Amino acid sequence: MPGWGRTAGAVLFLVAWAWPILDPGAGVEPVSRAVLAGVWGLFAVDCGVRLARAGDRRRFVAGHVLDLAVVVFPLLRQFQVLRLVGLGLVVGRRAAADLRGRVAVQLVGGAALLELVGALAVLDAERGAAGARIVDLGDALWWAASTMSTVGYGDVYPVTGAGRAVGVVVMFGGLGVLGLVTALLASWLVEVVLDRREAAADGEDGDR
Repeated sequence: MPGWGRTAGAVLFLVAWAWPILDPGAGVEPVSRAVLAGVWGLFAVDCGVRLARAGDRRRFVAGHVLDLAVVVFPLLRQFQVLRLVGLGLVVGRRAAADLRGRVAVQLVGGAALLELVGALAVLDAERGAAGARIVDLGDALWWAASTMSTVGYGDVYPVTGAGRAVGVVVMFGGLGVLGLVTALLASWLVEVVLDRREAAADGEDGDR
């Protein structure tokens, strides 16, 4: 399966997974389950074919741990949406000519995807639970944003084990995003300082 096919499958998976979460009364659960199972099946066949064709299978396994984990453990199928990050990489390469611009575009896209997936996952886990504090998409998005930013106001929080597991993933993802933002800003500041020093040195040479 070509790369665009796997990305399209990830988009289809995200839509089929999110629809019954966003509109639980629509009665689309059977269709959603069928689509999810179909996408997972195609994904499993694709991984099997690529593994069979790989010259160095150990290297293939080491480089595709998440792909194989999704195949072996169907409960991890939601992580297939991470393939959308690949689409963000393409957009980033086309949206900015310099490396820093590409990283910024990819960072924004990855953070938005993480917040959306985290919000949907925690809403799916918490809806209908006794004492749930996250009961609609607005609550879920607010929780995901505050958790990713490490602010954690505590006004809404997951009460189920599954919801807390989602919280752990979102927390670590948020730390990664903040680390990348810090590195990006530091790189920009260093470049500004170096440019000013070079400009000052050129000015002094010109005065001489």
